[in-house]
Amino acid sequence: MHIILIGNYQPDKLESMDRFTYMLEMGFRNQGHDVSVWRPKAIIGRVVKSTTYGIGKWCGYIDKWLLFPLQIKWRLRNKQLDDKSVFFHICDHSNAPYLQHLPQERSAITCHDVLAIRGALGDEDTYCTASFAGKLLQKWILGNINNVNRLACVSQQTLLQLKNIIRENKNQQERWRVIYNGFNAEFKPMEQQEAKSLVNKTGYKSGAPFILHVGSGLPRKNRKLLLEMIVVLGQTWKGNVCYAGDAVDKELLDHITSFKLNNRVFCIEKPNHATLVALYSSCEAFIFPSFSEGFGWPVIEAQACGAPVIASNIEPMPEVSGGAALHVDPNKPEDFAAALLSLKTISTRTKLIQLGFNNIMRFETGKMIDSYLNLYGSKKYNTDMHVA
Repeated sequence: MHIILIGNYQPDKLESMDRFTYMLEMGFRNQGHDVSVWRPKAIIGRVVKSTTYGIGKWCGYIDKWLLFPLQIKWRLRNKQLDDKSVFFHICDHSNAPYLQHLPQERSAITCHDVLAIRGALGDEDTYCTASFAGKLLQKWILGNINNVNRLACVSQQTLLQLKNIIRENKNQQERWRVIYNGFNAEFKPMEQQEAKSLVNKTGYKSGAPFILHVGSGLPRKNRKLLLEMIVVLGQTWKGNVCYAGDAVDKELLDHITSFKLNNRVFCIEKPNHATLVALYSSCEAFIFPSFSEGFGWPVIEAQACGAPVIASNIEPMPEVSGGAALHVDPNKPEDFAAALLSLKTISTRTKLIQLGFNNIMRFETGKMIDSYLNLYGSKKYNTDMHVA
């Protein structure tokens, strides 16, 4: 096959989506398929620094929604792209409007979550608010998803939520399915001396145990809970908190100060891959108290590195963990604290880590690639462990 992946507008810096696109590209190529990646180019948006607010956001819209569709139409004039062996895949559901410019029977899309869509519809549990323009954009995205024949959701929870929003076109949904994300890089336990050395290079040299959170500072990530855990634990656990990903914002910094935890919290902004693996491999526990997710990559990354996971009991976290995590109410730091203390029992900790190693077998990248080829209709695979 010749598979054309529709990627994201790079000035938006959507790192997880870029990694997903690259993972598909390499996976298809490794199976002998010809792969091209089409992306909207920064033309108007080249003159501004940010595409997330103000005039920069609107310049990005011109590049994405006016100029790139013209480029797609121009490229489709190539008669070679009419061949039935050419298939188009939109890697991010937020680019669903491009579907109207692609051949319907040879196109598919991946839906990573419906948080922004549900937020635009007024669902507060998503923690995703939308402006007037944002609501119009999400309505446009949803309308195009509604007409797609081949769609993959990254979790059962995401598929169910999408179907609850789109109740018509049931026949259209017959080829909608769950295809779990694979790993977008190599994650495995790192030898402790090497891990300690890499963590020390970040500036953290106390030697005290630490709990780890990986991700952004978005409200739905519930970063504050880790601080509240420490307060609840008091003198029973004297370790530290590490935030890896986005910088600590002012609101969280104010909480750190008010809880008098300034000497027990450190942040590693945008760690490279080796450092991230070192953090997973050496933390006391990985804490993932999110209120809402589409998949939750860090859960399986932590499991692959041998970290015990304590996560929210809200789906899709239990679905993704495969039951190989301690799941508690993300509104109750005392429950997270109790779960952490339970890991002091060696048998509990060892069993949880081993269950995590067993669970990650479901997320092999090769299985994901086979499932997508099955979705395209190129061949049939035994994907029972990967497709829900």
